[in-house]
Order: sequence, then C-alpha cells, then structure tokens
Amino acid sequence: MFSLSGLNRPTKLALLGMIAFVGIVSCIIVLAYNDYFFLGDPIKPNNDDVKYIQTSRLLLNEGVLAYNTKDKPSAFIMPGLPFILAGFMAIFGQDQGGVIAYRIFQCLQQAFCIYLIFWIGRRIFNTRVALIACAISTIYLPDYFSSGVILSETTFRTIILLLVCVTILAIEQNRSALYLLIGVLTAAAAYFKPHASLYPAVFLVLWWKQKIPLRVMLKYTIIMAATYVVLLTPWWIRNWITFHEFILFTNSGGSPFLLGTRIYGQLPPAGFFEEYPQYDPQTLFQGSDSTAIQKGLDIISYGFRHEPLKYLYWFTLGRWVELYFHPFYSRPIWPVTRPLMNVLQVILMLINMVGIVWALLKHQFTRLLPLLLALGYFTVIYVPFVAFNRYGYPNMVLLIMFGAYAIDQVLNHFIKYPSDRLEGRRTSAS
Repeated sequence: MFSLSGLNRPTKLALLGMIAFVGIVSCIIVLAYNDYFFLGDPIKPNNDDVKYIQTSRLLLNEGVLAYNTKDKPSAFIMPGLPFILAGFMAIFGQDQGGVIAYRIFQCLQQAFCIYLIFWIGRRIFNTRVALIACAISTIYLPDYFSSGVILSETTFRTIILLLVCVTILAIEQNRSALYLLIGVLTAAAAYFKPHASLYPAVFLVLWWKQKIPLRVMLKYTIIMAATYVVLLTPWWIRNWITFHEFILFTNSGGSPFLLGTRIYGQLPPAGFFEEYPQYDPQTLFQGSDSTAIQKGLDIISYGFRHEPLKYLYWFTLGRWVELYFHPFYSRPIWPVTRPLMNVLQVILMLINMVGIVWALLKHQFTRLLPLLLALGYFTVIYVPFVAFNRYGYPNMVLLIMFGAYAIDQVLNHFIKYPSDRLEGRRTSAS
C-alpha cells in the first residue's frame, strides 16, 4: 500500500539515510539529555509531562485513571498517552526505564515519519519535493525536542500523517477497507486529542470534487462512523460506570475555550468587569468546566462589541501566528538556542506560506486537496480554543511540505533535469 517502487538507487539511499539519521540522532539526544526534557518537577508534578507520568503509575498500580485528582478517577484527559506510557512502565520499570523506553518509542516514530513525509510529498508533488521536505524535517530541531518530552505530540503527528496517507489512497481506490482504516485512525487520534474526531468531514469536499454518488458516500460514512463508535465505546462505558453520566470525551473542554479568549495571556479590559460585575479579575479563569464556557462566551461577546478588530484578528490570523510562528522548543538542544530557533521558525514559516500560495497558483488543485484539507481542519479546529506552539507542532510537517515545494520551484530555475532521474513513471508511487 505504501510501496516506493520505481525509485532509483541514489534516491532510496538518500531516503533510508535520512530515516536512519533521524532515528539514531533522536536516540542519542534523548539518552544524552534524559530528564533535561522534563517541563515540570517529577517530585512535585506541576506540568503536563510529569503529571502524565504520575497518572501512568497510578493506572498501572491501581487501575485508576486520574489527573489532577490524586487517586480519584477523573475524565480530565483522554487515556491514550497514559495507557501507552503505563505499558512501557510495566515492561521496563516505573522509574527511569519506562520513561526512557517511551522516549525511544517516540524516536522510532520520528524516523517512521520521515518515510511518511516522503510518501505524501511524492504523491502530491514529486520526488524532489518529497526529498526536500524530508531533509528539512531531518534538521528541524523541534522534532528532536518532541522525541524527548513526555507528551502526545509525536504520536499525534504520526497519526495525522497516516490519516493523510490513507485519505489519499481512499480517494484514489474507493475501497471500504480504507475507510474502515480512516475510522480506526480517527478513533486512535481521539484517544489523544478529541478534536480529531471530525476529521472524516474532509471527505465531503473530496467526494464532492470526485462526484461520488450519494449512496456510496453514505456507505463510507457509515463505515467510518461505526468503526469510530465501536472503538470509543470502551471509554464511554468506563465514564458511565465511574461517573454515572455520558461523557463524550473529557469534562475539561471549557477550560481551553476560556483560556482561548485571553489575548496574549491578558485579562479582558476593565470595562468587561463593569459590564459583568459577577466576575472578578482574580477568579475569572478559575472554577468548573460548565462555568468556564459561559465566562468565555461573555468575554467574546464583550470583545466583539467593544474591540471588534482586535478580537477578529485574535480569532483568525492571531490563531495562525500563535500556532505556527513560535517553535515547540521549550528545552533548547545545543548549539541552537531558543532565540535562534525563534528566528529560524519565522523564516521557515514565511517559506511555507510562500509555498502554499505558489502551489495554489501553479500546482494541480485536486492533488493538493488532501494536504490542504488536513492542514485546514487541524488549524480551524483550534479557533474557538487556546492555541499555542505545542498544539501547532503536529501540523508543521504539513506546512513544511509546502515550503519544500517553494524551495523546489526556486531550485528548478537553477538545476533543471528530467524527473525520471529521481523517479520512474508517475503511477509507480502507488
């Protein structure tokens, strides 16, 4: 299904070399830096990564999924990462062994992603663009940081790339098995980040472009939905048995929504508290999930009535900047400091944006759709919620493919050679 037949020997060697390089260097970095990658204090859990470790130990020892509730069950987070980390702890130990094994697992995913990047880049653009995208990813240091941090971003990025791969194949081949696989991957993604659940909606656009009959669309929709429901059912049953209520994903969705209303982390203007005296600056961003949603709606209502341009920017271009123009690089890796990486990230993003425009003008639009829709979906889904570099990181790989296209177009003016020097017939990529 993901065959790379038709490539010449130098291209295969280059690809395998980059895969090996990423895998080996990632392992060296995570083993050398080890707990340097902790964002919180393992003794006094005060950040998501060390809290995940605490949660995984409790899950392994007591069979209880808890987060921010000591040893009491909660539905604050999805169980994907804690279950995987607990599995590694069960095999390699609950202290250093399990955590190191999880980091090595992420290193292997990073190496596998190079293969997926090449496959997607070749199918949507060409072999040279694919190689350029892989080369950029090979030297993109946030990927190596992501290998070392105990968070779900590396795994989620891998699932996104797999979703794009299977989406391309599903549209080309129209096989029920591929739509079942989309359902599986969507459910897997939801166990880490619930907002992935509506990803299959991108097929409405793809089917419309291909003029798929309604009855066929309905059949594939049922396959994806049924698969998703079956795989999420254990989570729903657990929540019903534990809390005696139906919890679709988590009961913490209001907090990201409320935090997303804070422009650059600031409080609403003083006029907001005069119009809504029931809120206090000291406690506005505290409280239960249900009250958080109403608070967020009140802040948005006030903002668009009194500062419409400011809030319009924040919920459109502001989200784009917050997601993508700040690198996911909280623990710098020598010799690239955080300030330097900030500059490199901006340069890379400018190239990526040029690539998007260039591709829309010059490349076949239908071929771009799977990549554009995935990027669009995983960007727009954050508009109502808090958005920052950690959430934008999994999508950077999609943007890099457009940046690779821009670089290829520039290089093409200086280095012209037949495409068959890198690849055989176009259909050989299948």
